[in-house]
Amino acid sequence: MLPTDIKALLARVAAGEIAAAAAEVTILQALRAAPFEDLGFARVDHHRVVRQGFPEVVLGLGKTPAQIAAISARIVAGGSTLLVTRATPDAFAAVQNTMPQAEYHAEARIIALRQQDICRGHGRVLVVAAGTSDLPVAEEAVVTSELMGNDTTRLYDVGVAGLHRLLGEREQLESARVIIVVAGMEGALPSVVAGLVSVPVIGVPTSVGYGASFGGIAALLGMLNSCASGVTVVNIDNGFGAANTASLINHL
Repeated sequence: MLPTDIKALLARVAAGEIAAAAAEVTILQALRAAPFEDLGFARVDHHRVVRQGFPEVVLGLGKTPAQIAAISARIVAGGSTLLVTRATPDAFAAVQNTMPQAEYHAEARIIALRQQDICRGHGRVLVVAAGTSDLPVAEEAVVTSELMGNDTTRLYDVGVAGLHRLLGEREQLESARVIIVVAGMEGALPSVVAGLVSVPVIGVPTSVGYGASFGGIAALLGMLNSCASGVTVVNIDNGFGAANTASLINHL
């Protein structure tokens, strides 16, 4: 039984069309069954939203457009919001064939279709990017955060090479409840931001940089060795993971 089926059953109980006891038996039987749908190449987890508050998210990497379209169709059929990360234009075209209302956020590389009301976060998530080259990862964080029910704002191109650009935005920094900081090169920006605020800062190292940045490893190690309190770090280029964590904090 999918979440939409349970909602329909409860509506029938409210309308007096079915007894509450009978509905309880039906729902309990459904919950005892495997809470996933086996497509052969994937098992769609329809109960992810029940356990974690947000539906299963599809990672587009390594999947064919046809596979992504098939998984997306089952998520949408279950009444859940669709979020596909690292999606190509070809994957979006395949999804749009059966779900024309789906949207493609090209810079974020995300396919999205909002279907359900998500509990709103209590404050604002601020996504800070050091430079324009970091925007694909930053936009992945922004779109994910918004879909997860958070008021989300952007503060871009405020890297440490021109620190006055960041210091001119103190009001934005101080009014956020959670801050995601996206930076490549030496990855110094999260430490600077964390030294200015009293809220959690989530550092996202990017693979942007010259040869000695080693595809983001230099930024990752720099963030992990931050001297500022309150900095946590996700993996290289993981804007989605940062947004998911920020959303959990913002919903506490």
